[in-house]
Amino acid sequence: MATISPAAFAQSTFRNYRCADGSQFMVGFFQYDKRAHLQLDGKALTLPRRWTLSGSRYQAKGVTLRITKAGVTTLKHARRETTTCEQT
Repeated sequence: MATISPAAFAQSTFRNYRCADGSQFMVGFFQYDKRAHLQLDGKALTLPRRWTLSGSRYQAKGVTLRITKAGVTTLKHARRETTTCEQT
């Protein structure tokens, strides 16, 4: 069983989301890593941060996660339309 040190846990943020199309995912952000670590459809994905004018965009392998400065989160994956997601 793997354990996370208290210091590492304090420097990370995990969020659960539910999307309008029924998708659910968990994303983790770590203080010294600019990537988003996603758990989606039973698979672990690491999405590098991409350049954007406003908010944050993470993209790799056909998956795009966007989080605007206003807090609106959208997900596009697996040839599906972009869907709005809410934190649970």
